[in-house]
Amino acid sequence: MTVKTDHDMANELLKSTHTPLLEIRNLKVHFPVKEGFIIQRQVGTVKAVDGVNLIVHPGETLGLVGESGSGKTTIGRAVLKLEEATDGNILLEGKDITGLSGTALREGRRRLGMVFQDPFGSLNPRMSAGNLIGEPLKIHGLTSTKSEYRRRVAELLKLVGLNPLMAGRYPHEFSGGQRQRIGVARALASKPDVMVLDEPVSALDVSIQAQVINLIKDLQTEFGLAYIFIAHDLSVVRNISDRVAVMYLGKIVEIGSRDDIYNHPKHPYTQALLSAVPTANPELERNRERIVLEGDIPSPLNPPSGCVFRTRCPLATKECTTQVPELQSVSGNHRAACIKGDWYQSNSAGHGSVSEEA
Repeated sequence: MTVKTDHDMANELLKSTHTPLLEIRNLKVHFPVKEGFIIQRQVGTVKAVDGVNLIVHPGETLGLVGESGSGKTTIGRAVLKLEEATDGNILLEGKDITGLSGTALREGRRRLGMVFQDPFGSLNPRMSAGNLIGEPLKIHGLTSTKSEYRRRVAELLKLVGLNPLMAGRYPHEFSGGQRQRIGVARALASKPDVMVLDEPVSALDVSIQAQVINLIKDLQTEFGLAYIFIAHDLSVVRNISDRVAVMYLGKIVEIGSRDDIYNHPKHPYTQALLSAVPTANPELERNRERIVLEGDIPSPLNPPSGCVFRTRCPLATKECTTQVPELQSVSGNHRAACIKGDWYQSNSAGHGSVSEEA
């Protein structure tokens, strides 16, 4: 049986006649670490994202999961150019938006939206809800008259389940769930094709989480939106995602459909994450095996050699210190990066970056 390597899959991706909505190619986001007050010198580099390839299709939800510090949020911010990419490309319907600036960047951002984790910190406390939601309309020139502007703001408030009469209120007058709805309405104002949802419900109560998740799903059905859904809560990701990518220390270690990841996890890190998710059945909860990882995620300033997960992996051997695993096909579009997997063909290792399917 022939196993597809990173390079084989990357070539197939490039040759594909089907253009994905959003494509991330070999994305790297590195931050220099400097010391000194007057004369600064670089003493290291934080590799927040290190060679990530992803594809998002129209109308689908791609879930990004992993511990804090794995690079999930940095990917989302890089897509909107809130963080500059060190290397790699981001393509929107085949057009490279990585190097855009000025008017071209503004037009590219019009098709991208983002909902931030903190529903209070992401809203300007000096602006009313109506002005917060209407700001993208002004920036992108999407309304021509004041009456059209007010009508559009009222429509957006209704769309997210808020009374248009609340347009004059300020962020501190809303609950956490209502503030997050305002954030969703603001992201929708420019009629985006892709929305990055960065932990949109993590700061909310469980009952409110369900309301916001249902709202997000309804909006996707109504407008055909594509989502990059970033979260720690694996149960929420399972509920909303079509495909799931698991990240560890700036790299994708496993990617596949929701069923592949949750029912047939192959990477030891994915297995450990899922083993920590509680089940509703008390008997199963008592008897099931838990995988406990030792220590914390290493610093991206000085990542381990070879496999970045090896310092915490229960399967790690000496070979893992020198060999960099790449994503290889387990079955279909389910891929994982672990040289200990029975699907893994070790003679292809060392090519480096992670690839994704078309």
